[in-house]
Amino acid sequence: MSALAIILAAGKSTRMKSALPKVLHEVCGRPMIDYVIDAARAAGATRIVAVVGHRADLVQASLARHADIEFALQSEQKGTGHAVMMCRDQLASHHGPVLILAGDTPLLKPESLTKLLTAQAEHSAASIIGTAVTPANQGLGRIVRDSNRNFVKIVEEKDASPEEKSIQEINTGCYAFDSQKLLGALDEIRPNNAQAEYYLTDCPKVLLNAGHPVLALTAFDIVEALGVNTRVQLAEVTQTIQQATLQRLMLSGVTIVDPTLTHIDARAEIGADTVIEPFTIIRGPVQIGSDCRIGPHVVLDGAVTISAGTVVGPFTHRTV
Repeated sequence: MSALAIILAAGKSTRMKSALPKVLHEVCGRPMIDYVIDAARAAGATRIVAVVGHRADLVQASLARHADIEFALQSEQKGTGHAVMMCRDQLASHHGPVLILAGDTPLLKPESLTKLLTAQAEHSAASIIGTAVTPANQGLGRIVRDSNRNFVKIVEEKDASPEEKSIQEINTGCYAFDSQKLLGALDEIRPNNAQAEYYLTDCPKVLLNAGHPVLALTAFDIVEALGVNTRVQLAEVTQTIQQATLQRLMLSGVTIVDPTLTHIDARAEIGADTVIEPFTIIRGPVQIGSDCRIGPHVVLDGAVTISAGTVVGPFTHRTV
């Protein structure tokens, strides 16, 4: 069954110290929310709703490139549960699984999201909570289980007891819900917490108390699950994606003379036996044939096509 994906993208860039909405900060030449959209699509989402709020005009303008994106407006930021409440119309019209994801998690893997959807279907679950395990659990919601390892609740750090704060299984903020059961749970949650917000994390507890199956599934590693909140984390995520891109290209037969001095967009396609010299920047869906030599000090930007056997000499800048 096809899934609906709701991507939360209404937040500010407070810790980024930026006027630009956080989800629009670029990772390897693309807004970080694009990676979340890609992961949701690859996991089987056929409808995608972006919840926008802070500078909604900028986020909507950026995502207008995607013909299949719908929008829901959260004019006041009253928590994650409130954000999903803004999607009532989309939820009401969808009978099936719903992924709820954060727009600032560009390292999400499609296979992890697929695990959530598969578990939701196999257990006919009202909710599957995606979890990860880490000793570095500061600031993260903890997964509370009973003595039989069954899910009991999610507790946010500001509301957690000292014993709960020691729990190393954390909520990643990625969920799979049954759409109609989620609608009912949203009516039940209240802002009775230290932040006076509507927590989406309260919905699984509501569903559990109503007798519906709710599971917590360790489907994620902590690296892919953590969001980008600072420029330091933005640089770390960029480096992770860039290293994976360069490694993939080199294993496919591309020579990258000095990976530490080369930037290549993950969307670029480069043929075997092409040599990329240092200080080369390749942005966007660049197409480079085989047996080329690029650089040094070359910038290729956009939908540039380089034919097989071409030499692109030093200090060349091509853009489309």
